Parts: sequence; C-alpha cells; structure tokens
Amino acid sequence: MTERVGWGILGTGKIAVRFADDLRHVPGAVLAAVGSRSAETAEDFGKRFRISRRHASYDELVHDPEIDVVYVATPPALHAENARLALEAGKHVLCEKPFTLNAQQAAQLIALARQHGLFLMEAMWMRFLPAIVHVRQILAEQTLGDVRMLSADFGLQFAYDPAGRLFAPELGGGALLDLGVYPVSLAHMVLGRPATILSLASMGRTGVDDQSGILLRYPQGQIACLYTAMGVKTPTEAVLTGTQGRLRMHAPFYGTNDLTLELPGKRVQSFRHHRTGNGLHYQALEVMACLRQGRSESGVMPLGESLAVMETLDAIRAQWGLRYPSE
Repeated sequence: MTERVGWGILGTGKIAVRFADDLRHVPGAVLAAVGSRSAETAEDFGKRFRISRRHASYDELVHDPEIDVVYVATPPALHAENARLALEAGKHVLCEKPFTLNAQQAAQLIALARQHGLFLMEAMWMRFLPAIVHVRQILAEQTLGDVRMLSADFGLQFAYDPAGRLFAPELGGGALLDLGVYPVSLAHMVLGRPATILSLASMGRTGVDDQSGILLRYPQGQIACLYTAMGVKTPTEAVLTGTQGRLRMHAPFYGTNDLTLELPGKRVQSFRHHRTGNGLHYQALEVMACLRQGRSESGVMPLGESLAVMETLDAIRAQWGLRYPSE
C-alpha cells in the first residue's frame, strides 16, 4: 500500500489532533491540507503537523485539488453539513461518529454519496482495532455459541460547563451521542438491529442527557443492557454471553487491547493485542484499502449499519423527549 492518498482534515479539535498524529502510521497517506473556520487555528494546526496547505474556511479545504479524502472532525451537529460540503465538492469522506445528528441526515448523506459514486464511512474507530477484529472472528467461528446477552457501559466524569460542547444542545451534546454511540454500535455489530428499545434518562441542567439506561431486545430474544453517563466514571467494560461461553472486553472496551474468553470445562484464555498510536489509523487503512479496490463503502462499517445505529439513537431520544434545536 504505497499509492498516495491525500487527506484533508476538516476541523482542528482534539480528535483531529489524534487523527493527524496517527496518519503517520499509514503507508501512502499524505496529510495534505487542514481547514478551519479561522486562519489562526488553521495556521497553528498546520505548523504542528507540518501541513503546508492551510485553509481558513471549510469550503476552501474541500476544493483543494491535493485532497482525495476529507476527514470530518467537527461536533455532531455539524457532521451532516460538513460531510455534504465535501461530497458535493467530489471528495470521499470519513466522518466522525456519531455519523450525523439523526437518521434523516444520515439517509440524506448516504444518498448523496451513492449519487456521486463517492466513498463515505462513519469513523467508528473502535471497529477497526485489532482486538475488535478478533471479537468478530470469535463470533464468526461461533465459539460462544448463540450470543444471548450483551452488557456494556461508557461513563466518564466531566466537570459541568454550560458553555462546553458536551453540555450544548445546539451541538448535539449529552452522553448518548458522544459516549453512548459506542455501546449502541457494539450491540449492532454483535446482535444486529433491535426489535424493541426501552430507555430511561436523567436530563442535565442544560437540557441534554446526563446519564441513561438502555435495553435492547432482538427478534430471537437476545438482550443488550447498556448504560452511559457523563457525570460519573463507569467500569467501561463489555461482556458477551453465549450458550457456550463468555467473552469479556476489558476496559476501556471501546479502545480495548485485552480480551478474556471463558468456556465451560476449559482453561480461561487471555488475549493481549498490540496496537500502534492512538488507534485511529486503522480506520484510515480501511478507507484507503476500499478506495484502491474501487469500493464505495466499507464492509466493516457499512452505511446501512451506520443508518441503523442512528435510527436506534433516534428511538432512544424520542423516549426521553429530547430534540436538538436544529431538528
């Protein structure tokens, strides 16, 4: 994999920094340009990562001829708008999770990408980590038998900041979209689309969800029990329980390197997976592999599944009565 692929980063926040740092682990990837809403932040980001092409607007970035793929690294409420801008400029897109603010926006983006024959993928980096690849292998080999239950939690403790992104309704704030998308996406990966969704939430002072519990029931009776929070730190583990065994994804499950497999009558097996960097480059490798193979979407994170995850998140929010200002 040495053929050059030019990347442009749209946005200069923390996740953009981590992604830019990880691109150095991807053969053939060239961090060609960065775009920000201000010249100053574009200059600072460009200097930090030695990017020569620094744009003071997103529109300038997506029209840069040196770019093949745009990585959208803005807050959730801006994903649809920013990804659309890149697609309409003829660029392939890797868009941060959650894919969009809601399922309607996701469906519109998918239709636009397919209309123009462009690659589009949600940047659910968890799915591409070596340990998670191993989880899918264990599932494919039916080592656990019929997986009947899944539990997963993701809670971090953030200081209350009414002006901060996580607490801002207009930016898609709250625990669900920022943190809960991980256990929900994991449940979709393992068990598919739920038949029944039940959820309760505690709403914070700014009107977004502070913490929630989510129960998903599947057509064959399987159950996923998930919870998420941004006011407390939870164990951040996931456990898959099947008729023939149990698999523990150790903390933090969304970025895990460690798995424990327990099978009746057999010795407990522990697996430690090595990864380089922050772990964000594995999704970039997938994007570039798909492009070189002429594929417009990933089999690991297909567009239909990103849409299904957004539909589940919409259904959860609807039970709370939570709508964002732009909806």
